Amino acid sequence: MTNAMTTKTRDTTIFAKLAALLLVGLMMIGTAAASEEAGLEAANVRLDDVASMKRGARLFFNYCSGCHSLEYLRYSRLAEDLKLDPKDVEKNLVFNGARIGDHAISHMPADKAATWFGKAPPDLSLEARARGSDWIYNYLKSFYLDPARPLGWNNNVFENASMPNVLWELQGLQVAEQVPAEAGHDATIGKLELKTPGQQTPAQFDQTVRDLTAFLQYAGEPAALQRESMGIWVLLYLAFFTLIAYLLKLEFWKDVH
Repeated sequence: MTNAMTTKTRDTTIFAKLAALLLVGLMMIGTAAASEEAGLEAANVRLDDVASMKRGARLFFNYCSGCHSLEYLRYSRLAEDLKLDPKDVEKNLVFNGARIGDHAISHMPADKAATWFGKAPPDLSLEARARGSDWIYNYLKSFYLDPARPLGWNNNVFENASMPNVLWELQGLQVAEQVPAEAGHDATIGKLELKTPGQQTPAQFDQTVRDLTAFLQYAGEPAALQRESMGIWVLLYLAFFTLIAYLLKLEFWKDVH
């Protein structure tokens, strides 16, 4: 009886330690993610919000695809994942003569893009995975007028960005508060102020940027939609298997005295 109790206590202790290690690991991951995007407003994008990603797709192909590609994403995959009619995708989202099975490649010539912008605009397939959704969300909201820049724009998140604010008609025109230089410190950019309102209210524009961010989050890993939809079933299976394993253990040990 004593040996059985000792074994049971040891098993419980091992299980508790494993659970504690798992919890600490999850906390460390969350802390690392938070530290990487410290100071940024949370995007709060959801990959289960298909309507948001549909709006984001429309925004991307109307405002961004003239310069930026999604070379790892096919239009057919986009239609399947976002529950869109392939004919509607070809009609409303394809502007360069591509077919439904092609990758979403911008039709802007790379050599001319380098001349116009200083360098060719980057492919955005993996932008969300590289920088995070919070960074994209804040970047798109942080353009302000800067006459000193060649294109007349600057960005408070990514200083000296080589692109204009393509969403300015929706957002409006922002100006930056100049913080005077102090001893040992250069002048800095303070908060941004909306000087001229756009077609959308600030709340509406926040949702617009969130939709576009959600789409880029999806484009970075389209398989995430399937993985997350399967996740609940995997967890239910593990819970059921754990219950069966526990009942089996009780059956094996019931005659041990």
